[in-house]
Amino acid sequence: MSSPSPATGPATEAAPKSDKLDPALVRLALVILVGVVAVQLDATITSVAIDTLGRKFDVGVSTIQWVSTGYLLALAMVIPLTGWSVERFGGKRMWILSLILFLAGSTLCGVAWSASSLIGFRVLQGLGGGLLLPLMQTILAQAAGPAQLPKLMATISVPAILTPILGPVIGGVIIDSISWRWIFLINIPVCIIAIILAIRVLPDTRQDERHPLDLLGLALLSPGLAVAVYGFSEAGSKGGFGHSQVLVPLLIGLVLLALFVVHALRTRAEPIIDLRLLRNHAFLGSTGLMFLFGMSLYGAMFLTPLFEQVVRGRDATGAGLLLAPQGLGLGIGLILVAPRANRLSARGMVAIGLILTALGSVAYTQAGHNPSEWLLGSSLAVRGIGMALSMIPTMTATYHGLRHDQIPRATTTSRILQQIGGSIGTAVLAVVLATQIRSHAGAGGEAAAASGGGPGTHWLATAFGTTFWLPVIFSVLSVPLAFLIPNRLAGAEGDGQPAAGPDLAPTQRPSDEPALPAVLAD
Repeated sequence: MSSPSPATGPATEAAPKSDKLDPALVRLALVILVGVVAVQLDATITSVAIDTLGRKFDVGVSTIQWVSTGYLLALAMVIPLTGWSVERFGGKRMWILSLILFLAGSTLCGVAWSASSLIGFRVLQGLGGGLLLPLMQTILAQAAGPAQLPKLMATISVPAILTPILGPVIGGVIIDSISWRWIFLINIPVCIIAIILAIRVLPDTRQDERHPLDLLGLALLSPGLAVAVYGFSEAGSKGGFGHSQVLVPLLIGLVLLALFVVHALRTRAEPIIDLRLLRNHAFLGSTGLMFLFGMSLYGAMFLTPLFEQVVRGRDATGAGLLLAPQGLGLGIGLILVAPRANRLSARGMVAIGLILTALGSVAYTQAGHNPSEWLLGSSLAVRGIGMALSMIPTMTATYHGLRHDQIPRATTTSRILQQIGGSIGTAVLAVVLATQIRSHAGAGGEAAAASGGGPGTHWLATAFGTTFWLPVIFSVLSVPLAFLIPNRLAGAEGDGQPAAGPDLAPTQRPSDEPALPAVLAD
């Protein structure tokens, strides 16, 4: 098949006659994933290098932690610009610009000469990385159209969920075997390849009309989001929400966000993110789920490696390897879902997936009873299957019933809520863990110290076990939102115009395909 036309992309070519993805769409997705994998791996690889970087630059944890915090704040500030920038300049131009920013930041981080220079260059990296992830969703959602979007989301979800598992392992190997500088320099060839491929393959989707930038909305939303994220990050490090360094930024951030909501609902101009999209039940349900996913998933990914390192004495590489069963479960879930993504009940998949995700965390709540590695590994595999079942239809439902021109701002809204949810979830778990450690240390810590107990003593494991109930609760609380998602997502036109692409005939299940459980079948 020829390359997608510049005006429309692969989704507007002849409709595919089979249930297979359009080859042009697959080619587009592969090009996008080259850039995305670099960004997602970088974020998780860097997380295991904080201690090493602190020693290399001879600075304390409170200073070197800004290597992560600065990146996170830059990411939070730039996400609101995604929707407008795609409408104004086109997805291809913004994708290439974001890759160039990320490449420049990675190169400069690799040659940083001090902690302050590294932190500054990480901010530059965050500006590029913050745009790339929502740009990926926007470009692919606009290109795929409603018929192919569920299956495409099943395909591109693999690196999105595997990288938090692989990143710590790769980072540990690089730091132990080569040099900390290569955790940044390794991005250079990947970014160069991604830029060349983007120039050759990505369609130009620029629109003729000019879209004015909502300057007041941007002035309220970007700093409000960044300051709120900073407040939640500080809550985790300070062990509570009562500290002035936590309370002041949180209040400022929440006030700015509240003012933005008022502005967005009242303005007659086009706001930087359109909150009126929440009137669409599918969009409301999917964004609510993405918010709670952020709380549960990022919270669990923060807590699980920490448990393996602090309680069980693993190093960073070992802790990362112990998360491999979750990746295996994710792969199994995607293999089950991807061929049938257009025909399964979205509500059933999400509800079952959330329940499996919750059950997959229950074994860790029994940390005080010294559960076996086999039990914990099996639980992580179950959690991976649940993540695959729940996240794919949720990501697809974000665009259900939306017009093609609404996709960029819908993506921006969804990413912002996921970012806030992840920050809140991680902060809440960090605060609860600190509280539990103080509580259990008072009762058991002194006895453990007197008997020569190490970091893996029973009282510390019990503190982690209690905290692990929170990801379980977050997943269970998400289940009712699954029923706001339409039962059918592929090719639906009932709630407005389709997102993109032509009318496609409904697909039929091949006769040799095994029957599905009633809750997932037609």
